[in-house]
Amino acid sequence: MRQEIRFAGFGGQGIISAGRITGRAAVLHDGKHAVLFQSYGPEARGGACSAEVVVADRPVDYPRVGTPDAAVIMSQEAYEKFGRDLKPGGLLLLDKDLVEHEPRDDVRVVEVPATRIAEQLGRRIVANVVMLGALAALWPAISKEAMLAAILGAVPPHTRDLNRNAFQAGVKYVEENVHVS
Repeated sequence: MRQEIRFAGFGGQGIISAGRITGRAAVLHDGKHAVLFQSYGPEARGGACSAEVVVADRPVDYPRVGTPDAAVIMSQEAYEKFGRDLKPGGLLLLDKDLVEHEPRDDVRVVEVPATRIAEQLGRRIVANVVMLGALAALWPAISKEAMLAAILGAVPPHTRDLNRNAFQAGVKYVEENVHVS
């Protein structure tokens, strides 16, 4: 099994952190292999960035993502650049309030109002964790338990409750609004 995922958005959204957490979840908590490749724009904040993660049940021999099985897109610019690069039948997770998209019938498109949910929790910065919750509820390559454990291991102790709530809000949104097959 080899599964590829791309996270994309702009600097300051926690895109790279989401990729790191996903890799940690696979390796440390699900007993799989993973590699991360990250890319930043020239700006410190607000520029384009992406993180690509390969998750496999054996050592990864090629670390780059070509046409991913899943993508988490959190900005319009990222959608324009990466939104069409997905395997047929793949999962396209979009931040509903930040990304406008064209209809697709070749992939599963799921819109999650991650930024709005994060704002309701009191901190917009955890929108990436809301998306990780939604991803874990939909993408079988990483278990929900592994993803949550990786999140809690990656954040400062004083933010663990906020991040746990953000993760659970993402899972809950999917469970209540998306047909999970």
